[in-house]
Amino acid sequence: MATTALGNKAEAVVARLLHEQGFEILTRNWKTKICEIDIVAKHNKVIYFIEVKYRVSGEQGSGLEHITPRKLNQIKFAVRVWCQANNWHGDCRITGAEISGPEFKNVELVEID
Repeated sequence: MATTALGNKAEAVVARLLHEQGFEILTRNWKTKICEIDIVAKHNKVIYFIEVKYRVSGEQGSGLEHITPRKLNQIKFAVRVWCQANNWHGDCRITGAEISGPEFKNVELVEID
């Protein structure tokens, strides 16, 4: 399966899990010319910005380890752009979603900021 297809499948699994936990999925793959966010969801009046990282195995480290300080800064910039574009002034959180395994069954959500 191509990298894009793997990423899309991982994002779909995470979105479904969030929905099952009571989150409203506002958008997936939100993009502008300068930034992107994998999943934007709302739960209890809080907007969550979810960065999804998929790994087949842990041989190259965990997915969350690949959210480097540089990547986190990019995510924070994207969050500011989304909030401005959507006139959101409420609470928001950045969450990392690590999904692994050939069957996409291992999912861990971690607040990263």
